[in-house]
Amino acid sequence: MDTSSEYLLTNFNGELLQVKSLPTLPSVLEDMNRLINNPDISPDQVADLLSKDQVLSSKLLKMVNSPIYSFPGKISSMQHALVLLGFNVVRALLLSTSIFENMSPSIAKLWDHSMAVSLACAEIARILNLKDPGEFAVAGLLHDIGKVVIEDQLPEAEKEIRRLIKTEDLTTIQAEERVLGFGHDKINAWLSNAWRLPPILRDAVSFHHCPHMAPNFPMQAACVQLADFLARVFQQGSGGDDQAPEVYPQTFKMLGINQKNLILILDGVGEKFSEVSGLAI
Repeated sequence: MDTSSEYLLTNFNGELLQVKSLPTLPSVLEDMNRLINNPDISPDQVADLLSKDQVLSSKLLKMVNSPIYSFPGKISSMQHALVLLGFNVVRALLLSTSIFENMSPSIAKLWDHSMAVSLACAEIARILNLKDPGEFAVAGLLHDIGKVVIEDQLPEAEKEIRRLIKTEDLTTIQAEERVLGFGHDKINAWLSNAWRLPPILRDAVSFHHCPHMAPNFPMQAACVQLADFLARVFQQGSGGDDQAPEVYPQTFKMLGINQKNLILILDGVGEKFSEVSGLAI
């Protein structure tokens, strides 16, 4: 299936999932996309643009001051956030909050789960001394964004997916593949292309169920897979089913995890989960 095409054809009632039918994003994000493609752009110019949308910028500042990023001092301005996190991380944060705020109450626990995966990704990256923990955190936040699109754009298919999960004890991705012919990971890949996300995030969210298949950034995808597993084991929110996803042996190898740092990860992630519990959009 060509997930970079303009649409994905579902086999559920012959419906088309199209780029034009995606949830509407704030116009400021489109303007930001154009700005950051200019190599001479400065953080001040992007910050001025984002500050025009006070609701969106306040949500961003709330996110970057959450326990996920663990900055010692409070980040009080858009300029500061952009300098510390970079354009791509800030843009992905804005995307995720914009999409999640429009989701229905029926999958509200998915936000809690995604926040927990984001937090676990950042903690794993810090413990393993991986570069740019903020990018890992954003990948965790976006890893289930395809589920939101299914619920929003294909409600009848989503009902059938829920029925299969309940009656046949399937995982969410198994039920999605049964109903749609593909899972939310493929929608993630399609969205990443449509929204022009950087390759590092595209790989992480598109291959978190099979990180060893990621063409360029398997380590980021492996981190999301492990973080997803930990969020479920610690019962943080809901990913749509009651099962913890499989963690491949290659995942531990790609991340360089041994018994010693695995214990540090389990302890550190467990402590962080208690700090982020109930963090709203």
